[in-house]
Amino acid sequence: MDVLSDVLLAVRLSGALFYDVNARSPFVAQSPATELIAERVMGEVGHVIAFHVVTEGACWTEPVDTPGSPVRIGAGEMVIFPGGNANIMASDPGMRGTPDWDAYFRTLDEPLPLSIAVNEGAEAGAERCRFVCGYLVCDTRPFNPLLAALPTMVSAPVSAESWQWVARLLDAAVEASGQDTAGRDAMLAKLAELMFVEALRGHIATLPPDARSWVAGLRDPQVGAALRLIHAEPERAWTLEQLAREVSMSRSAFAERFTAYVQVPPMQYLTRWRLQRAARLLEEGRTASQAATAVGYQSEAAFHRAFKRLVGVPPGAWRRGRRHTE
Repeated sequence: MDVLSDVLLAVRLSGALFYDVNARSPFVAQSPATELIAERVMGEVGHVIAFHVVTEGACWTEPVDTPGSPVRIGAGEMVIFPGGNANIMASDPGMRGTPDWDAYFRTLDEPLPLSIAVNEGAEAGAERCRFVCGYLVCDTRPFNPLLAALPTMVSAPVSAESWQWVARLLDAAVEASGQDTAGRDAMLAKLAELMFVEALRGHIATLPPDARSWVAGLRDPQVGAALRLIHAEPERAWTLEQLAREVSMSRSAFAERFTAYVQVPPMQYLTRWRLQRAARLLEEGRTASQAATAVGYQSEAAFHRAFKRLVGVPPGAWRRGRRHTE
């Protein structure tokens, strides 16, 4: 399994498509910060990410709290707000509006995605833009290296090959919104997740050569190889020397390069990833002793200390707390 997929599974990414928006110029659609609507739109405990994918026309998008950063996106392009920032989709840069709170707090007893029309009374010939809005939820604790490595806004094209099936599935999802179709919600969730992964792949591919972040590290020959080793065998008793040797670098040069990309030293990253994996095992019903052994700890006491240091609570308390919230 590749590193990105491993992380997305470990942080329990799940999604949903909520709104099919048809807008005519001039228009502005402002979405609130996801922390204000998280429980309503996803109904789960976790961090909520907002995204939009344009299917027809074009518009300008930007986070509300970062003025002067509008980006124009067109059909086949997607924008993600990893931090859940309030954001704008508008016909012209710099426009501001007010969230339509009724759209978020209405009774959601009709099939998703909900159809929304913006500026229906526009003059004949007004430019049309259509975009689909959705949300993804994921865990941030104990360790989510992806979220910390993404900017406030990620805009990326869906590849031409992928856009063919994405467009077909989007059309199918919208058509199904008028019917009580079995499996519709599951289809929408998986479609949202697939589009998110496509946008991440596009983002990684377009990063400048001098970019330094966890996602940039995935494509670096040495750092990417080390990450694959760690994620493939987190339970292995890795040492800095072993990892450096595996990627054909000196110990000091490897440590410096890995830290420059990932923002934490290699052995610290290994510890954090082990504890992320252990947290998932605890939630699945494993005992602390079983989880410790599975991720490479020879001593349960050492596992307890490391887990509490990173997470703030002992493994047993974490497991009880997560079960209480599910």
